[in-house]
Amino acid sequence: MRSYVIDELNAADLERITGALESRGYESPLDGVYYLPVPLDLLSEEQSRHASECGPYVLILEIGEGFLRLELLVRGRGKLRCSCIAYAGPELRELAVTLLDKLIRECDIPV
Repeated sequence: MRSYVIDELNAADLERITGALESRGYESPLDGVYYLPVPLDLLSEEQSRHASECGPYVLILEIGEGFLRLELLVRGRGKLRCSCIAYAGPELRELAVTLLDKLIRECDIPV
């Protein structure tokens, strides 16, 4: 799995990040897992065609003991398996990493 990982975070840092994610409505049914929405203009052609059936598309952010892991696999919440589930392209990867870094700065976490 291709991922962007930030580790060595303390419990207070993780609590601030969790609060920020929840205030944005990114919760999922699973503890420690958050759905980051993928902008429609950054979907692949196939994902755009499948959006009504497989979407909405998200990236998964997992929060664990001392770490954040952003999976760079674009998943459809409407279907678990489909040919449109694929790794993020260069623009989406850059945007996702930038947004996560921005979130960390907004939470006043030195990394």
